[in-house]
Amino acid sequence: MASVLGYIQDSYLPLPDLLKFVLFANFSIVGMNVSLMWNSVGFYQIAKLSMIPVSCFLEVVFDKVRYSRDTKLSILVVLLGVAVCTVTDVSVNIKGFLAAVIAVWSTALQQYYVHFLQRKHSLGSFDLLGHTAPVQAASLLLVGPFVDYWLTEKKVYAYNYTVISMFFIILSCTIAVGTNLSQFICIGRFTAVSFQVLGHMKTILVLILGFIFFGKEGLNLHVILGMIIAVAGMIWYGNASSKPGGKERWIYSAPSNKSQKQDELSDSTETDERV
Repeated sequence: MASVLGYIQDSYLPLPDLLKFVLFANFSIVGMNVSLMWNSVGFYQIAKLSMIPVSCFLEVVFDKVRYSRDTKLSILVVLLGVAVCTVTDVSVNIKGFLAAVIAVWSTALQQYYVHFLQRKHSLGSFDLLGHTAPVQAASLLLVGPFVDYWLTEKKVYAYNYTVISMFFIILSCTIAVGTNLSQFICIGRFTAVSFQVLGHMKTILVLILGFIFFGKEGLNLHVILGMIIAVAGMIWYGNASSKPGGKERWIYSAPSNKSQKQDELSDSTETDERV
């Protein structure tokens, strides 16, 4: 449909890059769900917060990005605010910790690859989604039921599917497509770190909507304080990262052969003059 409407253009994505992206994306989906299943909600939230430092690490290592002091501090303020809002009970076990590590790193790599592939192959958000979504859906459709049975000892096809359940499954898939597209657009326009910082606004909105629809339960003074801190940090991050030097890619330019030859020529001329 998107191709017919002209949103997806003719483009090319090499198979190795496609497979790496699908691998990271699938591990991200499975890892996040398993992490939530095996860990407490508090530790799950801490694991989600650690995605920003990991994304920063990837950008520093692979893209040679430098962050200003204000940008770093604003990220810490966002993390502090979201932690105050969401982190309550924290309990850790070995398999839950391993699931969280896999989830965090695979998600950070998948989001880094969104920006990397769009930049490397000059792909639009719709183009990248058009390349990756069919392969990712097919791979999860084939492998997902076996992984689900291995983790839960329950068979997917044994579930009693009704019209209502099928409606919500289709609705969930439709929303997921929109979520992925918005992720690709945001990361393609900015970076994975900016997307993570912006993504924590979703957490704030979930808390606010919970208060609107379900009453005052769960909304107390320290949650409100955490919201204020997080929003202030997001505003600070937007201002700090947009300033010159707030977030820049450092490029090492080696001396060209021409300049080297000119230096050698000048050295030889100086030597001849001395002689």
